[in-house]
Amino acid sequence: MESRTEDVVIVGAGLAGLSTALGLHRKGIKCLVLESSDTLRASGFAFTTWTNAWRALDVLGIGDSLRHHHLRLQRGIVTSASSEAPTSSLKLTAKGKLGKHEIRCVRRNLLLETLGKELPQGTIKYSSKVDSIEDAGDLKLLHLADGSILKTKVLVGCDGVNSVVARWLGLKKPSFSGRSATRGFTIFPNGHGFKPDFVQYFGHGFRSGFLPCDEKSIYWFFTWTPTPEEKEVEENANRMKQFVLSKLRMANVPKEVIQVVENSEMGTVVSSPLRFRSPFDLIWGNISKGNVCVAGDALHPMTPDLGQGGCSALEDGVVLARCLGDALLDNYHSHGTKGEYERIEDGLNKFADLRRWRSFEIIATAFLLGSIQQSGAAVITFLRDNILSKAMASRYLKVADFDCGEL
Repeated sequence: MESRTEDVVIVGAGLAGLSTALGLHRKGIKCLVLESSDTLRASGFAFTTWTNAWRALDVLGIGDSLRHHHLRLQRGIVTSASSEAPTSSLKLTAKGKLGKHEIRCVRRNLLLETLGKELPQGTIKYSSKVDSIEDAGDLKLLHLADGSILKTKVLVGCDGVNSVVARWLGLKKPSFSGRSATRGFTIFPNGHGFKPDFVQYFGHGFRSGFLPCDEKSIYWFFTWTPTPEEKEVEENANRMKQFVLSKLRMANVPKEVIQVVENSEMGTVVSSPLRFRSPFDLIWGNISKGNVCVAGDALHPMTPDLGQGGCSALEDGVVLARCLGDALLDNYHSHGTKGEYERIEDGLNKFADLRRWRSFEIIATAFLLGSIQQSGAAVITFLRDNILSKAMASRYLKVADFDCGEL
C-alpha cells in the first residue's frame, strides 16, 4: 500500500497529544494526530487543574474560555478518617513565588474538546491504531491496524501507559502500585450547595476527595489497596459504588459528602489499578532517541496523589512544541548549519533534558504522599495526622508553583 510522508505525527489525542499539536499549530507547524478510538476519549471525568496547568493553558490560548465554566477552588481541607478531625487547611489562592495560585476542577471532555476545536480541520485522524514502528533512514514508518503506512520526520508518542512508542524506545512497562482508584461524577440539577473547597479524607486504608467543578457538578475519587477478594469488586460498577459507600460510612464521613457518591449514576463510576513508571527509569531510559520521543502518560505515568498527571501532560505539550518547533523552524542561532534531522534530534534531546527531572520529582513525590496518606498503620497514622499533615499539604502548592515557559 502506498504511504505518504508527514512532518510530525503525534500518536494519541489525549491532553499531551492535543496540547503538543496546538502548541505546534500556534508556531505555524502542521502535524497529524493519530487516535486509536473513533472519538475523543474523556475517561476520568475531570481532573484537578493546578496553577502550573493554567500557565500552560494560557500559553496555548485557551485558559480564559475554560475558566468561565469552572469554579476557582478556595481551600484545601484535609480530615483524618481515623481520628475524624481536620489535620490541615490550605488556602488555594495563596501567593507563590510566581504569583497567586489558581486551582479548578476541569471537566475532561470540555478541555479535550476545546483543544481539538482550536486545531485545523483534519489534524486528528480517528480509528488509527499504530501496530508497529520501523526505521526508514531519517524517517519512521508507522504501520497502522488498517494496513496503511505513514512516513514521518518526527514521531511523538502520547499514547498513554501502554504506549507503543515508549516500548519502541525501550522504556520499561509501568509498574503496578498495588493500589486502585475509583472515580465518579455527580450532577445535581438544582445545585449541590457545596463551598468551592477541595475536601479530602485520609486513613483507614483509603484516600478520598471531593471537588466541585461548577455549581451543579462534583467530581470525586477514592483510592485504596484492594485485597484479592476486593479486586473482583472493581469489575462491577454497582458493587464498587457500594464498597466505597461502606468505607466512607465506616469512617464517619459527613452525610452530605456520602450523598455525592450515592447520587452518582452507575455509568459514572469507574475503577482501575494505579500504575506508575519508576522515576529512575526516566534517568537511565530513553525519553527521546533520534527523531522519536514520548510525552504525557507515555513518559511519566504516575499515581494521582498530587493531582499532577494531566497538569504535567499540559506542561509537556508546551515545552515539546517549543523545542521541536524551534528545531523545525531552523533557528540558525540555535542550530548553526546542522541538517534537519540533527536539528530535530537536538530539539527532542532538549525536551528530554527539561522534563526528565521535573517528571522524576512529581512521580516520586506522588508515590510517597499516596503511601503515607492512605496508610492505616498506627505509627504512620500518628505521624501523618500530628506532624506531617501541614508539610504534606504544602507540597501540593510547591509542586504547582512552576512555569513551563512560552512557546
